[in-house]
Amino acid sequence: MLELKLLALLLIANGSPVIARMLLGRRLGIPLDGGRPWRDGRPLLGPSKTLTGVLVAVSSTALGASLLGLPLLAGALMGAGSMLGDALSSFVKRRLGLASGNRAIGLDQIPEALVALLAALPLLALPWTSVLWLPLAFMLADLLISRTLFWLGIRQHPH
Repeated sequence: MLELKLLALLLIANGSPVIARMLLGRRLGIPLDGGRPWRDGRPLLGPSKTLTGVLVAVSSTALGASLLGLPLLAGALMGAGSMLGDALSSFVKRRLGLASGNRAIGLDQIPEALVALLAALPLLALPWTSVLWLPLAFMLADLLISRTLFWLGIRQHPH
């Protein structure tokens, strides 16, 4: 049961910034990298990694944890860890020459889930086997949800 709650929190951390952007547009989208390029001339992270997204992910995941009977701090740590993993993925994708929004299956999901779980690990009695398989479950859930939202006409791309 704990693993299902953690999977739900990973989905909240991943999806809440997307929902916030749909509702707010890019008005409050202050880029985490300040729009600065890295040494290679490419963006450090890209325009889709914003301060608003981080704040929304941390607060919504903390609230979600509380509603699921988990410590609020564990949810906040998972939200922050998820955003750190997401930023690391974006950094790597920019170094590989992939534009913001391009999909890299595995790279888009695994760091985001793994860093989130590791961040909350001290507060949760989570076995290491769960820390290893939950990112894979998150990856599959993310891919299924993205395709479903595309099929329903909510997303413009199937990824």
